[in-house]
Amino acid sequence: MSASPHPKLLTRDQLRERVDEWRRAGARVTLANGCFDLLHVGHVRYLHAAKELGDRLVVAVNSDASVKGLKGEGRPLMPAQERAEILAALADVDAVVIFPENDVRPIIREIRPNFHAKGTDYSVESVPERAEVEACGGRVVIVGDAKNHSASEIIRSRLSPRSS
Repeated sequence: MSASPHPKLLTRDQLRERVDEWRRAGARVTLANGCFDLLHVGHVRYLHAAKELGDRLVVAVNSDASVKGLKGEGRPLMPAQERAEILAALADVDAVVIFPENDVRPIIREIRPNFHAKGTDYSVESVPERAEVEACGGRVVIVGDAKNHSASEIIRSRLSPRSS
């Protein structure tokens, strides 16, 4: 018997309804997004800091096809549904949605987050979705610790032979 999907894993329609409910209750919504191909401490710190911005944290996860387009052949390591389920299990995360688009702009237009959290590998000025966030009345915020963790780097370091 297979396990039922995690209650925090939502479709786009369910996400819009949930965000509307949260807003009616006066909650401020933060959106974070990424591939989350190999969950590491940098991701956990990023999501924790993102949650502290508002009352509810939505995490948008790149689909398998978009991860492959962004990261290349051999990625993602885990299917989107599994990556989303792992994220949904984190206490700081209130909802997870998988998106097939190349970037998160459509989700921004759909849920109009109060805050769009990006990691420290960005500056506010370099966030590709910044204009979309601001047009929807939100604010881009850089959160998390210094970019000392990278799934790509972890994978590279584990697969390359170590020098003596």
